[in-house]
Amino acid sequence: MRILWVKSGKMLPVDTGGKIRSYNILRQLGRTHEVTFLSDYSGDPDPAYEADIARELPGAHTIRTSSAQAGSLGQYLGYVRGIFRTAPFAVSNFADTAVLRQVTTWLNEKRFDVAVCDFLVATINFPPTLATPTVLFQHNVESSLWKRRASTESNPVRRLAYKLESAKMDRYERREVRRFHSIIAVSDHDRRQMQEMGATEITVVPTGVDTQKYQISPPATANPPRIVFTGSMDWEPNIDAVNYFCREILPQVRKELPDSIFQIVGRKPPASVTRLACDFVQVTGTVPSVSDYLRDATVVVVPLRAGAGTRLKIFEAMAMGKAVISTSLGAEGLDVHHGSDIILADEPATFASAIVQLTRDSALRRQYELAAAKLASQYDWSNIAGTFADALQRARDRAIPGR
Repeated sequence: MRILWVKSGKMLPVDTGGKIRSYNILRQLGRTHEVTFLSDYSGDPDPAYEADIARELPGAHTIRTSSAQAGSLGQYLGYVRGIFRTAPFAVSNFADTAVLRQVTTWLNEKRFDVAVCDFLVATINFPPTLATPTVLFQHNVESSLWKRRASTESNPVRRLAYKLESAKMDRYERREVRRFHSIIAVSDHDRRQMQEMGATEITVVPTGVDTQKYQISPPATANPPRIVFTGSMDWEPNIDAVNYFCREILPQVRKELPDSIFQIVGRKPPASVTRLACDFVQVTGTVPSVSDYLRDATVVVVPLRAGAGTRLKIFEAMAMGKAVISTSLGAEGLDVHHGSDIILADEPATFASAIVQLTRDSALRRQYELAAAKLASQYDWSNIAGTFADALQRARDRAIPGR
């Protein structure tokens, strides 16, 4: 197949869940299909990025846009100006006439058998009429993410902003999932949510893991025991998760395991996270390899209370043969089995109890480690990309051009 893949924002470095998923699928698809990757990015011209992405994904095209960079003054001013607009700022901030013009031209020329719109934010740069069969790749249900952010935010100003953005996102997402020829979702849970929005052609392609990079490791022997959380620390659900863990769960763990250490492994931790650092809490910031920390982990924790998405951190830990304890929401949409290959705990006391039990009982922990590794081995990216390609093939075959 000739595939056009459109993504807003830089793909490199591959340091977030969405990037990891897209990058690995693109690399696998490129082995057997003709893939053109269109990457737009904001900020100063970046010849190094353009050269790197062309090398990593041969045939890639780049467009530098005028959209405001995340965290910049322009972005904040843009949000204020966009309060009275109907489109959510998280989407409208990526609108760019050059990208829209290029995508429209390629779709109208029918240079490709099928196109992929990667994430909801990229929909702003697709024309109203899709002359080429086009698939919306939904890594999460954005409106659900914003609702959860609003429900867990303690700052009243931010909570109000999140509620406004959530309402706009809900209206926008409902329209877009009906506009594209078909949808690829990451879980049955997300598929059901989008069906309620009116989407009909939805294929579930589960999350994956690089089993060559994340190989099963020997049982952990670290003393003192290490409790590890991994994830991008500039993502608010992860920030909430580690603060919640340190406030509600870790004190109960240390009553039973006073020498235990909690490691927060992830890029760009804000002040609210770096302040957690002490004798028994380590905040690493960006690290060369997350797998080095996973390898030495006694247990891996995912105490998410908000957010949605690929849940890559769980399969990465499982692939390395680690016992994982997560909230139900943290493992939402994954084919995991409580009491067999993972422990799900939604209350601080039960979460803490599970950590203590697995830390003290090495035989029980080993049962979870082996079961986790066996499950993760089924989800190598080569298998996931094959399922993804099948979904694109079906979309090409059944779509009506110009719908």
